[in-house]
Amino acid sequence: MSASPSPPPRFLAPSQVAELLSIEVDEVIELVYAGRLRGSQLGSPSRWRIEEPSLSEYLAEQSEEARRMALWHQADAASFPEVWGSQRGHGI
Repeated sequence: MSASPSPPPRFLAPSQVAELLSIEVDEVIELVYAGRLRGSQLGSPSRWRIEEPSLSEYLAEQSEEARRMALWHQADAASFPEVWGSQRGHGI
């Protein structure tokens, strides 16, 4: 049995990505230049196209970042003096 080749990546227009992310097309292109999305200029005349798998990776990164920020905010909220009492950190 030979391994079946993986399908080639599907490409999306920047306007499609912008709609999915609720951002402007210029912001999508900025994400490509920043390396957060993989894209290429394809066709003649050349037009930007974004690899669909990179969009999934970007969304996963955003979800992980949101999860970490929520944990950080929980930890930060737990450090308020009213949680620990006014004696904490005063050498007692």
